[in-house]
Amino acid sequence: MKHFKLLAILFVFSGVAISCGQQKKIVTYKVKEGETMRVIAKKLDIPTKDLLRLNPAVGRRPKPNTEIVIPNTKTILNVQKVAVTKNEISLNTIQKDSIQNVAGLKADITRDFLLHSVRKGDTFYSLTRFYNVLQADLLALNPELSEGLKLGAIIKIKKRIKDELLDAIYTDTISENAAVKVALLLPFRAKVFDTLLAHDIFKNRALPNIVTDFYLGAELAVDSIRNQGVQIDFTVFDTEDRNTKINELIAENAFENEDVIIGSIYSDETKLLARSVTSPLVFPIYSKAQNSFKATNIVKTSPDKQLYKEKLLAFVSKSYTNENIIIVGDSTTASINEVREIASFLKKHEAVNEVHEIVPNYGYIAQERFLKMMQPDSTLIDNWVIIATDNDVVASDAINSLISFPEPPEPENEDETPQEKINYSVKLFGFEKYTNVTNNKLAQLKFVYVTATYVDESALSARVFNKQYLARNKALPSYYATRGFDVTYDVIMRLASGKSLEATFKEGISYRVESKFKLEKKPFGISQNNGLFLLEYQPDLSLKRLE
Repeated sequence: MKHFKLLAILFVFSGVAISCGQQKKIVTYKVKEGETMRVIAKKLDIPTKDLLRLNPAVGRRPKPNTEIVIPNTKTILNVQKVAVTKNEISLNTIQKDSIQNVAGLKADITRDFLLHSVRKGDTFYSLTRFYNVLQADLLALNPELSEGLKLGAIIKIKKRIKDELLDAIYTDTISENAAVKVALLLPFRAKVFDTLLAHDIFKNRALPNIVTDFYLGAELAVDSIRNQGVQIDFTVFDTEDRNTKINELIAENAFENEDVIIGSIYSDETKLLARSVTSPLVFPIYSKAQNSFKATNIVKTSPDKQLYKEKLLAFVSKSYTNENIIIVGDSTTASINEVREIASFLKKHEAVNEVHEIVPNYGYIAQERFLKMMQPDSTLIDNWVIIATDNDVVASDAINSLISFPEPPEPENEDETPQEKINYSVKLFGFEKYTNVTNNKLAQLKFVYVTATYVDESALSARVFNKQYLARNKALPSYYATRGFDVTYDVIMRLASGKSLEATFKEGISYRVESKFKLEKKPFGISQNNGLFLLEYQPDLSLKRLE
């Protein structure tokens, strides 16, 4: 909190104020019995929110004799008449001409704090999630928030960090008489499964489960936005077997008047569609083949894997102080080259002189090789280990080696002093989570990784979605059900603003149930989502969002 240095002037409503010397913009005031911040602000003829902003640690009902900061009325207000009786000052007539000086006070606050103007749709959850702060911190800086978020209010978020850049949050807006035409393309294969029992359709078949769950999530998103007054023409197409029905639908101009097309889930069908339609074509799930997309009307909603690496390395480089860095790869040529590229990138940091590289010998990395590169606790240097391989076996072996360190040998005779065990402080980094390693091990190493999905189960949006989905489908939502909801809700809500989908990309990041949409249009290329989370395992196995 900004601490103001108060000198020269003491202005007290409960007694006569005597001052001399240079006048200041702000002075102290001692709260009297029965006074609230609103009452004091009214006497000063200033907004209550400005008075609260000057006193972020003071609530709306301060105790008597509490000292607060107020604008110096002798410099920012034109006092027409002051009547003094029995050590009491009463302000009879006050004219407001304080705008310039109050602006100066606000400039001081803006310089030291990141501020946010509350907009329609803002919630405590959306603010804490975007700015990565606790709700308790917001309340401490802005006591007035105990009465809730008020449209247009300017609130302190946190202390400013030098050179910190933050993207804007997208604000959901619905234009008057909003109407959106949406086509959803999914391979239900109804003709094939028409004669089968439900048990036989979904047993040991991944595709029917993916398609059905995605549809159920999308359907819930459509109904949710309809309930907010948007007219939605929602058409679902069964694309049947791969590269069969899609050709027929294209020939029939089935998608000619759609505002947006969600699907296909197949990359080759998506490329085919992109050449045949002009509407935005939303590719709803991740595919390795999405890197080959070129058409300008395609919108990739899942970040490319290269972005995972870039985000992690940017974080490591930004957070580096004097740690010992070790990069782990596998024995393939591609992995060895990637390890070298990562080392070269990190060495560009002016403080990084050395980066250790380690790959398996005969398919295995012996613990002794790690220990030769690592710094013990006694040096007060932490070891940062980056796993730069998607080989689960190599990653698992490396993690096991980083958890259990060897005991010192027993003394050969009683006269020898036993050796102390050497311990190492290790922090693990990975481009993605390792599913074949237990959470306990990852928590021990304070594992930091990148992911495209993150959900706070206690958040209102997640609780509402889970409750509605459970009530409708008698089951909790799967990953693909949530994905169906997030993609469909985000696309339709953006179009409900009355703007083109591409135009909304410039207006900020949107957070849905578990997805982050940081969409951007590449010059003369496709649109893609760069929205990723950076998570860290805590000792209690919970996850903390770092970015």
